[in-house]
Amino acid sequence: MKATPSLLLCACLALAGAAQADTLRIPVGEQAGSQHTPLPQRGASFDSVTARWGEPSKRHAAVGQPPITRWDYPGFSVYFEYDKVIDSVRQHTPKAP
Repeated sequence: MKATPSLLLCACLALAGAAQADTLRIPVGEQAGSQHTPLPQRGASFDSVTARWGEPSKRHAAVGQPPITRWDYPGFSVYFEYDKVIDSVRQHTPKAP
């Protein structure tokens, strides 16, 4: 028996319906702590971040080349390339149900 193209297409579509994926949706208002808290700006130095926000709760060792370092503060993390900020990211804290 020879399979026709339409029969193969129907079989493929039937099998494709079995695959599922979950989608994580985080409402914009819940994606971060206080949106009003300023974060370190790109280009700021280690010293200026420490002077403004104090010592981080955790310093992660540099990784890769160029070296990328992460400092964690309550509610946000700061990423450095060498000794300059390349990004600051708020940490997601889910609201209690």
